[in-house]
Amino acid sequence: MSSLEVRAGGKTYPVLIGQGLLENVGERIKEKIAPTQCAIISDSNVEPQFAHEVQHSLSMAGFQPLLITIPAGEQAKTLQQTSEICEQMLRSHLDRHSFVIGLGGGVIGDLSGFVAAIFQRGIRHVQIPTTLLAMVDSSIGGKTGVNTDVGKNLLGAVHQPSMVIDDIHTLKTLPRRVLRQGFAEIIKHAVIADAKMFQDLKNETGTDAVSLQALIQRNVQIKSNIVANDEFDQNGQRAVLNFGHTIGHAIERASNYEIFHGEAVSLGMIAACIVSTKKAGLPREALPAVAALLQRFGLPIRLPERFPHQRILDALTFDKKFERGEIRFIVTSEIGSARLSRDVTMDDIREAVENIR
Repeated sequence: MSSLEVRAGGKTYPVLIGQGLLENVGERIKEKIAPTQCAIISDSNVEPQFAHEVQHSLSMAGFQPLLITIPAGEQAKTLQQTSEICEQMLRSHLDRHSFVIGLGGGVIGDLSGFVAAIFQRGIRHVQIPTTLLAMVDSSIGGKTGVNTDVGKNLLGAVHQPSMVIDDIHTLKTLPRRVLRQGFAEIIKHAVIADAKMFQDLKNETGTDAVSLQALIQRNVQIKSNIVANDEFDQNGQRAVLNFGHTIGHAIERASNYEIFHGEAVSLGMIAACIVSTKKAGLPREALPAVAALLQRFGLPIRLPERFPHQRILDALTFDKKFERGEIRFIVTSEIGSARLSRDVTMDDIREAVENIR
């Protein structure tokens, strides 16, 4: 097992990465939180595989766990679902000394974190991500939230977890399409912050547990370094993590979430690279290099045929990264660095979307 500390604002929390961590998860949490009531929030895909092992381990360590299972999928990440979870926790007499565990992928982490942020005005949150995407990205940094009919993650809060537990064994159960979502975020981290990792990924298979553990640790460190300097996304440093996400989130919304997050981010990164060649001086040879790496991990670089691209453009104006009508767009001038630009126009974005059709 490896362990590293994430610092955000005045708070630090451990991220544990290893194999077989769920077996003794209760004792691991007990090192950080005294036994009390807690809610395990999971979904219909993850619950049959891991929830009962986690519940048993918590009970053996002296905790009183309440298991709450919601439907799997992005469509469950709503205010209504949040309210139903909170009502169930209240009826079970959880209080301000209780805590929430998010056991699942990015949807569960976002939703459980939001529940923890608002329940009794804020209780502790433990992230137990079970997808590669959640391990390398969404479980780190404290951003939580739910979707609305208008767009993705438009309601939420920054609420840092008390700890994160990454058990590599959970990745063995993932369908390949779900596993490869994480590589979209890993490639994003390489493009914005780690040129050497970009080259190393050309030899990464994504199947060896030891290699995956090292890769997860490397990406957690990248994201935590960025978050440490801009916890609430106020000075523009954390904004670089949104590379590929402005258009990516719009693609997700336009597809009614039939295109998965990592797939949408992959498409969004291609579009962002197209914009970057025009607005940031990204060398033209960089675009095919990024596309080739995405394809190596089975990620798309073109929209499906007859995709309603106008819906992408319609969804863009509701994105959080638009401020007072101004576009805050992340561009890259070379592999390994990125910056916030306010010079990108809707015409630039429209042209980029046309080029990924």
